[in-house]
Amino acid sequence: MQPKVMMKKKNISASKASLILFLCQIVSALDVPLDSKLLEELLQPPTITQQSPKDYIVDPRENIVIQCEAKGKPPPSFSWTRNGTHFDIDKDALVTMKPNSGTLVINIMNGGKAEAYEGVYQCTARNERGAAISNNIVIRPSRSPLWTKEKLEPNQVREGDSLVLHCRPPVGLPPPIIFWMDNAFQRLPQSERVSQGLNGDLYFSNVQPEDTREDYICYARFNHTQTIQQKQPISVKVFSMDSLNDTIAANLSDTDIYGAKPVTERQPVLLTPTGSTSTKVELRGNVLLLECIAAGLPTPVIRWIKEGGELPANRTFFENFKKTLKIIDVSEADSGNYKCIARNTLGSAHHVISVTVKAAPYWITAPRNLVLSPGEDGMLICRANGNPKPDISWLANGVPIAIAPEDPSRKVDGDTIIFSHVQERSSAVYQCNASNEYGYLLANAFVNVLAEPPRILTPANKLYQVIADSPALLDCAYFGSPKPEIEWFKGVKGSILRGNEYVFHDNGTLEIPVAQKDSTGTYTCVARNELGKIQNEVQLEVKDPTMIIKQPEYKVIQRYGQVSFECIIKHDSTLLPTVIWLKDNDELPDDERFLVGKDNLTIMNVTDKDDGTYTCIVNTTLDSVSASAVLTVVARPNPPFDLELTGQLERSVELSWVPGDENNSPITNFVIEFEDGLHEPGVWHYQTEVPGTQTTVQLKLSPYVSYSFRVIAVNEIGRSQPSEPSEQYLTKSANPDENPSNVQGIGSEPDNLVITWESLRGFQSNGPGLQYKVSWRQKDVDDEWTSVIVANVSKYIVSGTPTFVPYEIKVQALNDLGYAPEPLEVIGHSGEDLPMVAPGNVQVHVINSTLAKVHWDPVPLKTVRGHLQGYKVYYWKVQSLSRRSRRHVEKKILTFRGNKTFGMLPGLEPYSSYKLNVRVVNGKGEGPASPDKVFKTPEGVPSSPSFLKITNPTLDSLTLEWGSPTHPNGVLTSYILKFQPINNTHELGPLVEIRIPANESSLILKNLNYSTRYKFYFNAQTSVGSGSQITEEAVTIMDEGKMAMASRQVDIATQGWFIGLMCAVALLILILLIVCFIRRNKGGKYPVKEKEDAHADPEIQPMKEDDGTFGEYSDAEDHKPLKKGSRTPSDRTVKKEDSDDSLVDYGEGVNGQFNEDGSFIGQYSGKKEKEPAEGNESSEAPSPVNAMNSFV
Repeated sequence: MQPKVMMKKKNISASKASLILFLCQIVSALDVPLDSKLLEELLQPPTITQQSPKDYIVDPRENIVIQCEAKGKPPPSFSWTRNGTHFDIDKDALVTMKPNSGTLVINIMNGGKAEAYEGVYQCTARNERGAAISNNIVIRPSRSPLWTKEKLEPNQVREGDSLVLHCRPPVGLPPPIIFWMDNAFQRLPQSERVSQGLNGDLYFSNVQPEDTREDYICYARFNHTQTIQQKQPISVKVFSMDSLNDTIAANLSDTDIYGAKPVTERQPVLLTPTGSTSTKVELRGNVLLLECIAAGLPTPVIRWIKEGGELPANRTFFENFKKTLKIIDVSEADSGNYKCIARNTLGSAHHVISVTVKAAPYWITAPRNLVLSPGEDGMLICRANGNPKPDISWLANGVPIAIAPEDPSRKVDGDTIIFSHVQERSSAVYQCNASNEYGYLLANAFVNVLAEPPRILTPANKLYQVIADSPALLDCAYFGSPKPEIEWFKGVKGSILRGNEYVFHDNGTLEIPVAQKDSTGTYTCVARNELGKIQNEVQLEVKDPTMIIKQPEYKVIQRYGQVSFECIIKHDSTLLPTVIWLKDNDELPDDERFLVGKDNLTIMNVTDKDDGTYTCIVNTTLDSVSASAVLTVVARPNPPFDLELTGQLERSVELSWVPGDENNSPITNFVIEFEDGLHEPGVWHYQTEVPGTQTTVQLKLSPYVSYSFRVIAVNEIGRSQPSEPSEQYLTKSANPDENPSNVQGIGSEPDNLVITWESLRGFQSNGPGLQYKVSWRQKDVDDEWTSVIVANVSKYIVSGTPTFVPYEIKVQALNDLGYAPEPLEVIGHSGEDLPMVAPGNVQVHVINSTLAKVHWDPVPLKTVRGHLQGYKVYYWKVQSLSRRSRRHVEKKILTFRGNKTFGMLPGLEPYSSYKLNVRVVNGKGEGPASPDKVFKTPEGVPSSPSFLKITNPTLDSLTLEWGSPTHPNGVLTSYILKFQPINNTHELGPLVEIRIPANESSLILKNLNYSTRYKFYFNAQTSVGSGSQITEEAVTIMDEGKMAMASRQVDIATQGWFIGLMCAVALLILILLIVCFIRRNKGGKYPVKEKEDAHADPEIQPMKEDDGTFGEYSDAEDHKPLKKGSRTPSDRTVKKEDSDDSLVDYGEGVNGQFNEDGSFIGQYSGKKEKEPAEGNESSEAPSPVNAMNSFV
């Protein structure tokens, strides 16, 4: 047997192979474009477009409408069969057919009965090209019969027993929907204990006394007729064990044995389905419903499994408190054994349902319409599957193909019809019927043989626009039979397009895979077959792509801040772009905080809900580009919550919490604070902090504190709000752990000792009744301590003490439970008194004219009567030796800290008489002054003359007047005058020096050059040396003879050549002046400066460091020539500011500061005098411009 089977299979395979080889040689059928105009013109067999369902249940109270719509060219005519025979609608006045349609209308509302029109109907649509048929449409009127009357006995049931209330609804079409309600039309509650089965019955797994009622009513709703039928009410009375025992006791004598059993628990028993196994058949694609309802006490719980497999995921659902298993869209793979298990505490019961999934026919390949040209080949394929496998049969124009008219081009091979060398008469409609015991499938497919010349359906001169570097698809939709050949040309007279740069699609479309700007132009499509030729032109434009040249960037912003995303684009000038902003791929919120600009999106007052991805989309008619950026809104973290205290001990507790939202910024640490509700309610103190990854902490506690804790989260943005306080935890009392800190003993009066300390804080007291034990004794004198216990204060005064003697002091804390550990001792002193004696042997050594050194002997420490603070030196100027005039005495003070015996007195005025005294200082104040000591300072160099002015200029002379120095600093011996000429090029001439007696105040200089500028240097001298100088410039007047010569040259200057020459010279000079001005602003030197430096006064030298003097100085700026644009006062005076000696760089306190060795800190020098701000306009330095003006 086996070899024969194999041989049969081999023959079948060979037959199939030859068929496949033949089919591969068949020319593909024509595709008819869905062009409305074309479809109106082409002949086409009928096609059914709309029909009523196969199983058509109608409402018997309304007209019956059986639909049948079809299309074709020419329009088809319609006919009907009923129960397999022709249905002549003209003979039935109640039946009409809609115009231009095959739809039947049976007028039941005019006296007809729906039952009279029950049957199987089929519609045929026919034209000259063939006939199409509809499905067999079974017409059945719906039915909603009434319940049969029955006598319902009351249900009396014992508490805990099971109960089934049967519904048994009347058989309707379609079946009714069942539900249970009471007399008030309220649905009866259902649960795991009480539920409705798929058959409509109401199941009680066990009854309870509350189930007693007389209005259990089953309702049947018939949706098709929209009617509801009601069953008679069912009465249920539940007897409890107590009431049943009372009834039995009333009816039996004392000698009888009676007593109903109490409510007993029972293991599950299945109420439905019955038995241990059952079967179920369901069709592929339907919903599989399996049900198990069990009785038992306690109420059983249902569980479902599939033996040997898993319940299908995503298609399995449990309903009716898991009593119903629902699997949707079942397939053959869902066949198998399904077990339901009912279980309670006493045991279990199970039932196996064997499910078989059958299948009505379903399509694998449905036949498709075939359009062929004369002489072409084709085929119709009809493949279906089902369980059992369906039978395939063919019809031609509604007639079984076996008895249909012969067609030599047609050959039937099972589920395939093969057509060879078809002609126009081969056009027909073929029906494929696939059927098995569970149903059937019917499909119409026509064969339409056409002979048509080419047609191009694409509109002429259609414009295509594409973006550069993207594909361009130029349509050439065509139709013709036989199928036309398509060729493409560029330009009107261009050559045929070929090559790899083009793709030619079967539907006529020309594809340019990568269109460039030079691809723009006119393209011509030509379609031709043996019946004709046609062409069409289309236009192609290639545009520049749209680009986002500045994309939005990732932003991190704090809450309530402002953020902006940029989106700058570049696009083709002929395209109009539109910019759309999205948030998380959705429209922006309708919020005025979102401001959309031309190139940006700005969000004001950012909130947490603004967090997300923002996308800029730029659309044109041809392309679309987008760019996205993420906005992260950060903020301080939300406060922690759910604080919990665990592991409470006397000195520790564990605190845990749940972190709040970190708001996109990781939490770095948590700060734990505590409140002492017993001592400082409302005041929170820092306890500790932990890393942000930690949510528990072990906290050390102090005794006798009512603790509440709160937690603060910290991230880079800041601190969160504090959490809600934890529960309070009161620790037990204990002795104080510590004593007061910062204990001091300082007397406020000569005969007392004030003992102070920093009191313990409330939580440091460790218990109630906080006090302090204060103890003291005189050091090296007393052996015993004197002690006193004081209340919770921070000071105690000991009276009657000797003046300024040392004491040993200690302060110990105690409370109601005892003392703190032994405290440390500190040394204090009783009160101070003013020092008793003055320093002796005061000596002064004058170092130079501005500095002196003072020495003294220290006072005995016993006479200080306090802490030695240092010594104060009082000194003041009595008079100036040069002027012999007294002025207001201003005493100056220098303080020298510690046990010093000398100090420096800076800032003295030269050639003056001074007095000083020295006093010792302690914490109480100053002691008596030492006798006044007189000393004198030597002469010094004088300050500059108070003014210098130059008057009465003539051709060869100038008059100089001056004022004596403000600070002569000694006896003036003379004045020194130096001067030198300055020529027109700012070069300095030879320097001349004149010594002038000190009693002179003016001088006339003669034998000077006319019209010449001179620079003067003037200073005073004492026996010590020359003081700082003062400078001035002046000009002698011009000679009249020269002026006359200049006037005669005016006549020459009126000549044109001279005027031109002078203009050129003036322009050149102006350029030179501009260059000089620029160089000067850049800090460069110019010749005058160099010359002046070269001719500086050789006698003006800086003071040497070893001359033993301070504060004398020279003005280096006096050696500079007068700068261009400078001016002196009109009276040619130069005022000098008074020079004030300063002590702020010396000593301590108001007047200065010294090092511990008494040396002066810092450098002392006098103030430099400034150059005059202005000069006389007549003293302006000659320039080429002035020289030229002198000639005009």
